[in-house]
Amino acid sequence: MIILTPAFLIPVMAAAVRLGTPILFATLGEIYAEKSGILDLGIEGLMLVGALSGFTVSYFSHNIWLGFIAAMLISGSLSLIHAFLSITLKVNQIVSGLALVILGSGLSNFFGKKMVGIPGNSFHKIAIPILSKIPWVGPILFQHDFLVYLTYILVPIMWFILYKTKTGVSIRAVGQNPRAADAMGVNVDLVRYSTTFIGGMLAGAGGAYLSLASTPFWIDDMSAGRGWIAIALTIFALWDPAKAMFGAYLFGGVGAFQLRLQAAGTNIPSPILLMLPYAFTLLILIIAALQIKTRRIRAPAFLAIPYNREEE
Repeated sequence: MIILTPAFLIPVMAAAVRLGTPILFATLGEIYAEKSGILDLGIEGLMLVGALSGFTVSYFSHNIWLGFIAAMLISGSLSLIHAFLSITLKVNQIVSGLALVILGSGLSNFFGKKMVGIPGNSFHKIAIPILSKIPWVGPILFQHDFLVYLTYILVPIMWFILYKTKTGVSIRAVGQNPRAADAMGVNVDLVRYSTTFIGGMLAGAGGAYLSLASTPFWIDDMSAGRGWIAIALTIFALWDPAKAMFGAYLFGGVGAFQLRLQAAGTNIPSPILLMLPYAFTLLILIIAALQIKTRRIRAPAFLAIPYNREEE
């Protein structure tokens, strides 16, 4: 029987932060891409490429930061394929995104064969002085690795840029009414290329977190559907970086809870427990749909719709 004591809850909530971090990275990137009108369903493939490239570069260079940066740049560069197809060639964004998933999965599985089972470098936990000693809050929020702390900084910065700066106005305008934005002098294609690249970089960061912090080794398909969950959380968060953090930790909490249940030896069959995070994803999509309906909140009007500039 599971007793909800601090000894049980604190480790679960701390694990929720760790498990939610790679999803949070990917969701933040997807929010920016979708706000500009680009639906990038290729997040899963980009996370896999980021996980492999980060692990591989870190392993051979013996520099974990070089691996993390390489993961972001390589995944960001791969996302430009989707940008070129969607923005320049104006193909169907859903088809292009799915193709990117298949491409990323194939590339990571092919080039990662020789890396399976090799122990790699890992980001170590850093307890923040004073803050880490605060009861409950300290162990849950301030006894993690640097990449977790990076998201603490990244979320408010990305929220501020999106909602309080001219750059953010341009991004939102391009997604809501690209023709009006173009008339005001905004380069629609440049904004969309930029946000797609940022989305790819952050998806790569999420993948790198898996292989450099969460589990410092490489296995095939180690993202395990987290890219799809990031897309669902983008809707659940109503395209808001702050709400994305809450949603990512909520999903991480479900994952952490089912792991603790398995460790405790409950009578619930393990396949049922493994299914819980993904069942929860379906639930949050339903909640998001209800939020959108009741609050009259809509996705960007030109999401997944190519912009054809009329030549005068």
